[in-house]
Amino acid sequence: MKVSFDPEKYSYGSRRNVVFAKKGMCSSTSPIASQVGLEILKSGGNAVDAAVAMAVTLPLTEPTSNGLGSDCFALIWSAKDHRLYGLNASGYSPKALNADLVRKAGYTEMPHEGWFPVMVPGAPAGWAAARRRFGTKTMSELMAPAIAYAREGFCIPVNVYKMWKTELERFRPLAEKDPALFGPWMNYFSKNGAMYEPGETFINPDYAETLEKLAETDCESYYRGEIMKKIVEFSEATGGYFTEEDFESYQPQWVEPISTEYRGYTVCEIPPNGHGITVLMALNILNGMELNGPRDSADTWHKVIEAMKLAFIDAKTYVADPRSMRTKVEDMLSERYASLRRAMIGKRALYPEAGDPSCGGTVYFAAADREGNMVSWIQSNYMEFGSGIVVPGTAITLQNRGANFSLDPESDNCLAGGKKSYHTIIPGFLMKDGEPVGPFGVMGGFMQPQGHVQVMVNTIDYQMNPQEALDAPRFQWVGGKRIQLEREAPAEVGRDLQERGHEVSVVNTNLSMGRGQIIWRLDDGRYIGGTEPRADGTIAAW
Repeated sequence: MKVSFDPEKYSYGSRRNVVFAKKGMCSSTSPIASQVGLEILKSGGNAVDAAVAMAVTLPLTEPTSNGLGSDCFALIWSAKDHRLYGLNASGYSPKALNADLVRKAGYTEMPHEGWFPVMVPGAPAGWAAARRRFGTKTMSELMAPAIAYAREGFCIPVNVYKMWKTELERFRPLAEKDPALFGPWMNYFSKNGAMYEPGETFINPDYAETLEKLAETDCESYYRGEIMKKIVEFSEATGGYFTEEDFESYQPQWVEPISTEYRGYTVCEIPPNGHGITVLMALNILNGMELNGPRDSADTWHKVIEAMKLAFIDAKTYVADPRSMRTKVEDMLSERYASLRRAMIGKRALYPEAGDPSCGGTVYFAAADREGNMVSWIQSNYMEFGSGIVVPGTAITLQNRGANFSLDPESDNCLAGGKKSYHTIIPGFLMKDGEPVGPFGVMGGFMQPQGHVQVMVNTIDYQMNPQEALDAPRFQWVGGKRIQLEREAPAEVGRDLQERGHEVSVVNTNLSMGRGQIIWRLDDGRYIGGTEPRADGTIAAW
């Protein structure tokens, strides 16, 4: 029977049930990636093994959000060490690149396409670092499922199709203008210029070959071998700035997570250059306020929005490569500063401006195993397919993370050679009384910290289960007094917020409002999880 299917038309909204598991759980925006993670757990691997296997599968099954040229961050709870570890596998700009070169090319701000925003990708190094420190399986074992899917093909999901279609329109004119640089993207991700259909099989043999080479060398060839040379050679041939030394000197960093206490819970994030500190600053402000109305009341939404705005404007002003930050993390997270910002919130919407703390997009996924190890992992191209550059013969799509650099020489985040940029991808982890509760995250560019805060308020203040916390309608602050509400938000909330001075618009697509996953560990060792209704994903439970 032939079925007619419009992937952008639905008659009814959909909400999912929370999922329970006894032995392990993998949650992601890709059903295939979640299944791959569970297969690894069932074959004797641990949560880190599962996370790495998912990490190498997602660039294939969701190329609109991450690739083999992405960055990644992770928070890893080691049951053996009874400790939370942070992994920063974000890259840095080519050492030969600086703000003057970008300005001389005629730009007043960082471009989104081409070589200027491309940084040394950190994700492959992050995969290897996590596996070496905590994994139990070889890289060949972890990459085998993704290699098989790349060769045999997979069916393109609905939401991936929607983002992919938009990106085709973005890159088609660029490829016509500069076929040497952007033509490879069209060769890989279109059918002679036409779009793939939802449910159509996509095969990527070059992806499989690249993974096989990475597996053979535990990802070393990406930074000190054949793959690195291909990236550098294409950069040199098409006007890029990479040298072999940029890759040879790169190493991911193990970092100490930062945290804040929120109503009896410890909320953990990765420190700058990521902007997870935004979440903690907003929660610090809310900590001294009562959210005593219903969750879907304008009073609650107003307070959370105002706290979010103040924290966000500070983070965008001060977060940078930690080597360049003049503002201290401890000052940004101090109760003294939180109280000053809290005092600014009244009944009317604020136009946020940065304070002075020193006075006085991405895929997210999670995994958990029977031993209690848990992983919160996020990796990203930044803007869908990233820079639009694909290295021929490798299927490596290069991120455009450097688009977040400033060209203002007075900014801590001003572009310079060998520097990390302000980074929007943030994994989260929740604890209570020194014990792990579990990983959570909401991907989506500058929506990420806003999603984290809303999920934490839903979970802690309103005792929602993981699925309910993700299902609840969201807002997104987009600058000034402007906020976007999902169409599922109560109409009376929108009207009341407008009366308070917010400039409210209702969005008709949920794709821009974040895509999250949650796994909590219960007291008896079972797991309970939720997966984003705004995405294609699922939970694989054991």
